[in-house]
Amino acid sequence: MKDPRLTACQDRPYPFSTRPVSLMEICQLHGIIGANSWSFRFKVCRQGNCPLGSELYNQLLRSRVSAINLLYLFLSTNKKTLQASSFAAAPPPLPKRPFLGDRFSFMIKNMSILTSSMSVEKQFMPENRVQQVELLNSINDLHGGVVVNIEQPMDSRVFSPLLRASISQWRQQGKRGVWIKLPIEHANLVEAAVKEGFRYHHAEPDYLMLVCWLPETTDTIPQNASHRVGVGAFVMNNQREVLVVQENSGKFKGTGVWKLPTGVVNEGEDLCTSVIREVKEETGVETEFVEVLAFRQSHKSFFGKSDLLFICMLQPRTFDIEKQDLEIEAAQWMPIEDYAAQPFIQKQELFNFVAKICLSKSDRNYVGFSPLATTTASGKTSYLYFNNQNMKHLVTSDNQQ
Repeated sequence: MKDPRLTACQDRPYPFSTRPVSLMEICQLHGIIGANSWSFRFKVCRQGNCPLGSELYNQLLRSRVSAINLLYLFLSTNKKTLQASSFAAAPPPLPKRPFLGDRFSFMIKNMSILTSSMSVEKQFMPENRVQQVELLNSINDLHGGVVVNIEQPMDSRVFSPLLRASISQWRQQGKRGVWIKLPIEHANLVEAAVKEGFRYHHAEPDYLMLVCWLPETTDTIPQNASHRVGVGAFVMNNQREVLVVQENSGKFKGTGVWKLPTGVVNEGEDLCTSVIREVKEETGVETEFVEVLAFRQSHKSFFGKSDLLFICMLQPRTFDIEKQDLEIEAAQWMPIEDYAAQPFIQKQELFNFVAKICLSKSDRNYVGFSPLATTTASGKTSYLYFNNQNMKHLVTSDNQQ
């Protein structure tokens, strides 16, 4: 039996047809070239918000996206001709549907923006037709994968099919890991990427990095940075006094414990530079780096990350203290024996060992690791830390060779 809803439908003008449209008709529709008296007709249900009409309309809209892409390609390759043509005219406003609004016109307006973040592969077909496959721009990495940098605004409804087509292409090419770098202003694309199998890898203040492993093999993508690196400063003057502080935040706040100045190494910062900076920021004392005395590794210490703390010896260059009020409650020069005798230091095994190392170093019975600046093949400077008892011999021997 025939659906009674269909009997209430009739032909009425609408800017979409139920048959395939030609490039000429698309141009006529949007005022690119002149048109006389013609219109597309679309069967629309007259019974209010009939779901049959809405569903059919949305299906038709999706099928027209490829036609719009053809239009953009045509306009890009015939820009000068169209500008010189007397047929050029402003596009007429598109009628709005209550369930769709101006989505279609939004796509038209943003075509020029989208193409900056995607590439187009053309395949010439019979009868002068052109088939194109749109892919996201990407660059190859050193490990058989690709990196996508999203630099221009893009609607997630357009990004999704582009990403799916790109993934298909990358699979055919045998690519492995796919990285998508999303600046914070393009966070609207996160959900679309996650739905295609991407996951968070890491985030920085201005971007989010997503990653996906394509092949049906073991995922070998390295995890995000696993360790946070910190430094502690052992600074002693000629009177065998050590520079200590009391913190006004963190677990030592209000405990009365005097501790060595500590801090976190910044990205791209050397150990020997960071510990000098931390002492200056917290106490105002200028210092010179001497050596690494010891280091400690612990796990699940900072949002599940592991932690490395390097205890470093520094030589003071100034002695007047100007404490940082934001983080430091008090700072002073304290006899090293009094520092080591604190009840907290005596009870905590780790702090007790560090205090003993500092005492041994003050008596010249301990040798740490001194830095040796080296240059990589790319010209970068890096530091090698090792026991300095034989350092002069090693450097001299290397120079002789």
